Amino acid sequence: MPDIKTKILDTALTHVIFDGWSDTTLAATAEDLGITSADIIAHYPRGAVDLALAFHRRGDAAMEEVLAGETFAGLKIREKITFAIRTRLSLMEGQQEEVRRGTTLFTLPIYAADGARALWETADKIWTAIGDTSEDVNWYTKRMTLSGVYSATVLYWLGDQSEGHSATWDFLDRRIEDVMRIETLKSNLRDNKLLAPFMAGPNWLASQIRAPKAGPRDMPGRWNGGPRDSGQ
Repeated sequence: MPDIKTKILDTALTHVIFDGWSDTTLAATAEDLGITSADIIAHYPRGAVDLALAFHRRGDAAMEEVLAGETFAGLKIREKITFAIRTRLSLMEGQQEEVRRGTTLFTLPIYAADGARALWETADKIWTAIGDTSEDVNWYTKRMTLSGVYSATVLYWLGDQSEGHSATWDFLDRRIEDVMRIETLKSNLRDNKLLAPFMAGPNWLASQIRAPKAGPRDMPGRWNGGPRDSGQ
């Protein structure tokens, strides 16, 4: 039997498509469940934004469950990432309006940090699921880059009317190809002896950075106030 937090989120989703992640949705949800808005706040202290984040986390959890059953044997990294992102979005099929409303919410300055952290956490879950073990600066850059690819793909997906979202998957392939070109360029720069003196400073700085063992939930102040994981 669903717990009260799950019931609140499930009920709220029936109103989000009309009223967004808003106080109006909270009030309607409370009325449907025969509880007060204060009861909802007890479980979602910041109200609508916490509900939106819970919806996003639910999507991440569903993705993790699917990815946990995959071996990824023989697949290249770009193929693993492509599969993970396609899985994440496919699981949201039929809930585009809820995702769109959440995207709108997280464009508001007051919630921008929550949205950024949610994207970061989604990227972290994808990299972790496909077996990433990096701990140096690559731990950060991989997740930062994937956050950008994922967020751009979500926005494209929301407006895609092509059959089977084929245009979105083509868009995703192009974005990942762009990233791979950049990675190849970086590798070439590192290996170029003529450019080695110019790379000494950046390489030294990168060598000083280490990813926290606890993961992104312990990232510095700019992430405070946002949940671990995330819009979708």
